[in-house]
Amino acid sequence: MDASIHTMQTLFCQLGLAGDEEQINAFIQRHRPLPRNIALSEAAFWNEAQAAFLAEAVAEDSDWCELVDELDCLLREN
Repeated sequence: MDASIHTMQTLFCQLGLAGDEEQINAFIQRHRPLPRNIALSEAAFWNEAQAAFLAEAVAEDSDWCELVDELDCLLREN
């Protein structure tokens, strides 16, 4: 069992993206607003592995789920 505490930085690193605050903010700005009718994992900007990770995190209510939900909210803001 992975008992580590996850952060937005570690989520971005898990997705293979830059995990520094500036790059995370730039990613969010570049990709929002994500339309309500598109699931986060189905957004066109993810590759297949990233999309699968996000979908699995939510479906399995994994320890990443809260951060995935937080990212989803951030990407839906105008």
